[in-house]
Amino acid sequence: MIRFVLSVCAMLMLPACTQQPVASPDAQATAVSSASSAAPIPQPLEQLPSEFSIKHFSEMRLEGTDLVLESVETKTDAYTRHRISYRSNGLKISGILNIPHGDGPFPLLIFNHGYIDPAVYTQGRGLKREQDYMARNGFAVLHTDYRGHAASDESPMDPKAKIYDAGLEYSMDSYNAIQAVRAAKLPQIDASRVGMLGHSMGGGVTLSILTAHPEMVTAAVLYAPVHADMWENFSRWRRERPEGDRTLETYGTREENPAAWDALSPNTYLSNVQAPLMLFQGRKDKDVPAEWSDHLHKRLQEEGKDIQYVEYANEGHEFATQWSDFMKKSAAFFHEKLDRR
Repeated sequence: MIRFVLSVCAMLMLPACTQQPVASPDAQATAVSSASSAAPIPQPLEQLPSEFSIKHFSEMRLEGTDLVLESVETKTDAYTRHRISYRSNGLKISGILNIPHGDGPFPLLIFNHGYIDPAVYTQGRGLKREQDYMARNGFAVLHTDYRGHAASDESPMDPKAKIYDAGLEYSMDSYNAIQAVRAAKLPQIDASRVGMLGHSMGGGVTLSILTAHPEMVTAAVLYAPVHADMWENFSRWRRERPEGDRTLETYGTREENPAAWDALSPNTYLSNVQAPLMLFQGRKDKDVPAEWSDHLHKRLQEEGKDIQYVEYANEGHEFATQWSDFMKKSAAFFHEKLDRR
């Protein structure tokens, strides 16, 4: 596990340089009593995780606040499409929220999009067909842009010292989207019932939430997700990392430092998953190998999880001829798991 601590050496050297006085037994007892009665010290609100690991993500203080419906982009016959923003541990994050017309409250779906170059990304881009379909089928759909995309604030990570975080910053923003909707208490949305859909990289974002915070999501759909072992993802796309990337310098390879990569990977923590899952994969996917979903399916089965696996023999990374079947199955799954009985 990797910690970004700047003063470790100074802290380690200080006791050796300064002789500390020894308190009397009565003074020690008074100190213990005072410490035990003191209010607990709140966790810091980290905008960038101080440690890149699933465990640290599970223990972080996370706050999603200040959801604002900034403007109406479109009003269709079935729903209103709002441009939104909210705060994710203090950072402003933009996105889209589709709210169906009619009597609610409607279950909430959080959409986690795949990789799109931030230089060309626009608000709400990615999964637009899916956003429309699910809103027309009675779900409130929040599509988060993530930090560094569209109108969102940039990541606090030093751009000259980039390290692969396996999407944990984006997972923070997705988790906090749920918190922000809950805090807003919109009468049209029931945010106690939360489904999550993640495509490609967004599948990895979803898996990190399902393993670190399994209580937050009622049901999830994984659409051609990246590998649950983050070393596999880094290895496949490491040439696309920015110049000066310090990932290997910091972590080493999986062979050199397996503990660091295990700590970063949802694959290590699949036993934590509570939500039922549907996994969709095209066998002709040239971006994400179908074998990666095969691996995930097998691992989830080994852990005894509720997993349905749907494969399409002739589909690629974004479904075409089978897209309608994919959406019908996904909507039916979310209705089964999220609708009130």
